[in-house]
Amino acid sequence: MVLALTVCGSVIALVVVGLFVFGLRRRLIQRSGGTFDCSLRWEAPEKPGSDENGKGWGYGVARYNGDRIEWYRVFSYSPRPRRVLERSSIEVAGRRTPEGEEEMALLSDAVILACLHRGTRLELAMSDDALTGFLAWLEAAPPGQRVNVA
Repeated sequence: MVLALTVCGSVIALVVVGLFVFGLRRRLIQRSGGTFDCSLRWEAPEKPGSDENGKGWGYGVARYNGDRIEWYRVFSYSPRPRRVLERSSIEVAGRRTPEGEEEMALLSDAVILACLHRGTRLELAMSDDALTGFLAWLEAAPPGQRVNVA
């Protein structure tokens, strides 16, 4: 009986510590400011209406860091960003609203931005406000850098 209580107590303590570390990591990422909720689909399909409509999305937090966007997975313990997108390498191909299964896979107010980054197709899903900020950040590139916003 004592062993069972000890094991249950240990499991509960590990769960609490794990949740605390998730929260602490997110606070540390957001500490410097310039963050927004952003889902990302790397190597997105060519056509939005394909069979993989709701698959491949990762929920995360993106952070502006100079001329880069650092994207962190929400459900990860890694202190490093999962993806880094350079402003000069991002080409916006278009925007759309979620379709079919994507509506359940993404946040309710999400807008999807189709992009190319160094030849890789990707999609970013964010709120309207975050999209406005992202497009303004793209267009605010220093003189001499090319910006490709559709």
